[in-house]
This record gives sequence, structure tokens and C-alpha cells, in this order.
Amino acid sequence: MRVLYLLLLTLGLLFSQLATGVNLLTGFGQRSDHYICVKKGGTCNFSSCPLFQKIEGTCYGKKAKCCIR
Repeated sequence: MRVLYLLLLTLGLLFSQLATGVNLLTGFGQRSDHYICVKKGGTCNFSSCPLFQKIEGTCYGKKAKCCIR
């Protein structure tokens, strides 16, 4: 019986840690900024945009730039 409790405790702790990653997912009906950038034909860059491209927004939670021609 103690083994069953230990197993349940272990699984409970494991799933409680996985539940914190739910915040990384986007909500229903919302798209990530990376998806919107690529849909517009842009690319996400952590460095500055290449020549002849302009910054059109952000990617990865405002950590990178969305560069579009």
C-alpha cells in the first residue's frame, strides 16, 4: 500500500511541474508572434535585420525582431 502512495506522490509532483509549462502555450484563438511574422512573409532574427529589410514586429515574446522585405 505504501508503494501505491509513493507512486501517486511521484506522479502528482511530475504533473504539477508539467502544468507550469501551460503558460507557454497560446490561448484559444490567439497566434504566437512568430506565426504572425512568418505568415506575413518575414523571418525572426535575434540580431539586427539584414540589408534591405525592415523591422515589422517582434518574435518569441518580444525577444527577437520580425524582419520583412
